[in-house]
Amino acid sequence: MPASGGGRKRVAVATRNKGKFSEIREALKAFGWVFVAAEDLGSLPTVRETGATFFDNAKLKAAAYHRHFGGIAALADDSGLEVDALRGAPGVRSARYAGEKASDADNNAKLLRALGDLPAERRTARFRSTIVFIDEDGSLVTASGTCEGRIGFEPRGKGGFGYDPLFLPDATSGKTMAELTLAQKNAISHRGDALRAFVGKMRNARR
Repeated sequence: MPASGGGRKRVAVATRNKGKFSEIREALKAFGWVFVAAEDLGSLPTVRETGATFFDNAKLKAAAYHRHFGGIAALADDSGLEVDALRGAPGVRSARYAGEKASDADNNAKLLRALGDLPAERRTARFRSTIVFIDEDGSLVTASGTCEGRIGFEPRGKGGFGYDPLFLPDATSGKTMAELTLAQKNAISHRGDALRAFVGKMRNARR
């Protein structure tokens, strides 16, 4: 286990996704916590994401890390893309849309095939995110966020991860999520929305 960081609270972030870890650390830096990434934790718990909702899966991940590492505070996000024309798919299976070992490129390619030549006005979609935080004492704080937009016809941009190269947020005047800086993305994204709600809950709890 890593050092405690001069007595500051350590928080294990329950993800192997470096992009997601960076977004969480940036959004919550004001707390002064030491965010511990998966590669710093050594042996990781195996978490099967069997939940029916984003909340279920986020709680499974946070609880597994909290338990496995002896009660360290743990934070997990579960998020995904819901496409209206696909009746909400890929949803909770967003990361595994094209198969259990699918890459981001595989998932994006499958999504483009599924939508075909559907016109822009029928390609509406949203990202959803749910945050679950389990503190050292086992107390639980949750928060959720969304980002409305639509699916483009081809990948654009080199930033972000997942479906970011295809997702055109309503708030960004034609730019995909992958064409935004990290600060711009956090300002409008589903995860940024959830993290801001989480910050508000944590600050209210401290009063």
